[in-house]
Amino acid sequence: MRFTASEKQEIIHLVVDSEIGVNRTLREIGLNKSTFYNWYKAYADHGVDGLAPNKRASNRQWNSIPQEQKNLVAELALEFSHLSSRELAYKLTDEQQVFISESSVYRILKGRGLITAPAHIFLSAADEFSNKTKFVHQMWQTDFTYFKILGWGWYYLSTVLDDYSRFIVHWELCEGMKVEDVKRTIDRAVFKAKIVSKQRPRLLSDNGSCYIAAELKDYLKSNHDMHQIHGRPLHPQTQGKIERYHRTMKNVVKLDNYYSPEELEQAIEKFVNVYNHERYHESLHNLTPADVYYGRGDAILKERERIKQDCIRKRKLEYEKLKLKNQKNNLVLS
Repeated sequence: MRFTASEKQEIIHLVVDSEIGVNRTLREIGLNKSTFYNWYKAYADHGVDGLAPNKRASNRQWNSIPQEQKNLVAELALEFSHLSSRELAYKLTDEQQVFISESSVYRILKGRGLITAPAHIFLSAADEFSNKTKFVHQMWQTDFTYFKILGWGWYYLSTVLDDYSRFIVHWELCEGMKVEDVKRTIDRAVFKAKIVSKQRPRLLSDNGSCYIAAELKDYLKSNHDMHQIHGRPLHPQTQGKIERYHRTMKNVVKLDNYYSPEELEQAIEKFVNVYNHERYHESLHNLTPADVYYGRGDAILKERERIKQDCIRKRKLEYEKLKLKNQKNNLVLS
């Protein structure tokens, strides 16, 4: 889909003014980096006139998106307002069997006033553990973060995240950050994961006192045959995935006030469910954590490619039919 000069100008301002950085904003709106910088240079050199699209031959018109599909994009965006245009493009393919590119989804939504500036975005971890995992349950990341509940004081959220899939295996709200809290969290994560292989996940954590305690190390080894790994001191990006998850989660959950631990737990549970099953991660080939965790990712990617090729074939066929019809009408008129 082609953009008008004014649309290009608006996208340039959106990207330049974004608080999350150029690269991340471009990924969210589905625009190629080189394309953006070509626009930016043309705009800097010639103003809006430099953004005017070059004339093309009409053989590209086959890729016009039918109106009913544009309406479907808008309906999906209204129903799932928490998803970005990139995520909506893949949700449309997976659930409606309709292929529309990320940039085309963005333009459709922008034209209907349904695009807002990127806010709470699930970011891919730029700094990953040096040895990347290759399968589910190869390594887990765990960490604490905290919340203040009105009238109750501070509570601490303990989370276990699967490094390969980014799936939240288990979480629970604790009154402290003690070794016993970590033990309980890991026990329940192992139970939920139903790990059948003899090889247990390695456990990656920071160097907090509860994680480096000899008591925890002995417990994990004797009860779960689990080996611990600690991040480098003063280098928190080693646990980049769970650090980012906690930041993003708190940005959403803390929009409301909570007056009891039960209220907070309900909000966290809702968020985790959306995160695991609805959010499409660019770093996971635009699959959800659950898709990767449960091993259905390859089948989904193959089906997406089939749908894409089928949609392209149908659009080309419709275009050829329309072109042939117009040619016949021109012959009759002449």
